[in-house]
Amino acid sequence: MALINSILSWVMKKRIHEVELFMKFPVEVQHELFGQLVKQGRGTEYGKKYHFHSISKVSEFSERVPVVTYEQLFPYISRIMKGEQNLLWPSEIKWFAKSSGTTNAKSKFIPVSQEALDDCHFKGGKDLLSIYINNNPESKLFDGKALAIGGSQHINQFDPNLNSYYGDVSAVIMKNLPLWAQFVRTPSLEIALMDEWEEKIERMAYATADENVTSISGVPTWTILLLQRILEIKGKSFISEVWPNLELFVHGAVAFPPYKSLFQSLIGNPQVQYLETYSASEGFFGIQDNSDSDELLLMLDYGIYYEFIPIENQNQENPTTIGLHQVELNKIYALVITTNAGLWRYQIGDTIRFTSINPFRIKISGRTKHFINAFGEELVIENAETAITKACIETQAEIANFTAGPIYLTGNSKGGHEWIIEFAKDPDSLEVFTLVLDATLKDLNSDYQAKRYKDMALQLPTVHQVPKGTFYRWMKQRGKLGGQNKVPRLANSRAFIEDILQMMVEVTK
Repeated sequence: MALINSILSWVMKKRIHEVELFMKFPVEVQHELFGQLVKQGRGTEYGKKYHFHSISKVSEFSERVPVVTYEQLFPYISRIMKGEQNLLWPSEIKWFAKSSGTTNAKSKFIPVSQEALDDCHFKGGKDLLSIYINNNPESKLFDGKALAIGGSQHINQFDPNLNSYYGDVSAVIMKNLPLWAQFVRTPSLEIALMDEWEEKIERMAYATADENVTSISGVPTWTILLLQRILEIKGKSFISEVWPNLELFVHGAVAFPPYKSLFQSLIGNPQVQYLETYSASEGFFGIQDNSDSDELLLMLDYGIYYEFIPIENQNQENPTTIGLHQVELNKIYALVITTNAGLWRYQIGDTIRFTSINPFRIKISGRTKHFINAFGEELVIENAETAITKACIETQAEIANFTAGPIYLTGNSKGGHEWIIEFAKDPDSLEVFTLVLDATLKDLNSDYQAKRYKDMALQLPTVHQVPKGTFYRWMKQRGKLGGQNKVPRLANSRAFIEDILQMMVEVTK
């Protein structure tokens, strides 16, 4: 394994020069990529419809090709899933990344081309390791196994006779990994791609507890469950006693700050590093390239061309986009992507803000459909997660999960926000927790602060502390256990809040 560690470390470091190139010439790299994508799409049905053959400028592209949502692109995707090809992308599409979403019960099926696998998803994973090895030249990461906590894979439901498959994006990646990557990962694909999440956690725990795990990757909420089960099986207090050589946890999908203290207490080794990635079914977008900063380096040579919609223009029928060279610091933008899997000017549903423009670094600020704006307060996920983190620090608490929604004005009662919070470690005082949460939201969001002025429009938040396991039971009840499924943080309706509260009533009967 020492030889493998040396060889792989050398290979990873070679990529750093290419990363430095797009950091130095970001606009030029993106423009060249734009031209390549349009050229490759000329012969597709979509390319012919919008006359890609005569597009040579970004301005022509943005004038001619519409910004679309998944629903608008779905007629093409549906046909591809039934066996048609060359509709959105010229190469064969036989894999689809299933995304359940959190605001819509219907699943999304995102086409994944071989180019997207090789030049985006796989490249993102390799780059993460390259950056980590470059920053930690003494790393022994490849001396042990990489534990990956992913989803499941099925045969395409539309026609079992077709050579096409779907699954969580993590499962699609696992199923297609090269042999060398399969050799250094754990558990076996048979276990990693299991459907039944509760049995899967159990089998993963037993299969990996005696391995030499040096890195973990997964969604924090589901990773916690696995680590807790492993500690139970081994009768240990800290994961560092089970895996003494663990040095890296790679996380994504949900913000990590609210969970960091819980992970530190579970792992018990302050030397373990935590790095975030920004990846989705649609592509791999960003990597935390410095463990001392929570910013994400926007990866610009992954076969994805980026455009940005200023958030104030988000609801326009034909929103105007801007290019990378036009973005401003700390403004919130909705992300629009054109990819090497045939997603043309596709609204991914995420909002970001730029924290640096030399190089281009970002933070994920939320989802275009995940916010609370019942009273003009425009509360976004980034506000909520920052406030939750501070309230936890001030009250010695550790978070397990949370969601929030509005309390509507009724009669003489005032409006407000209602929070349902499950703690891994209870706060010293729920009252103080609530006050810090409220005060931090005021500091972060001037619209929220204005609505809270003298309780005129919004009253102090209502916070429900629920028993451990509540969100697990709720997600199980909704059929959304494991994989890339995430608890919705904010909603502009009371649907999630009332669903959980009703479940709690039924449990106590």
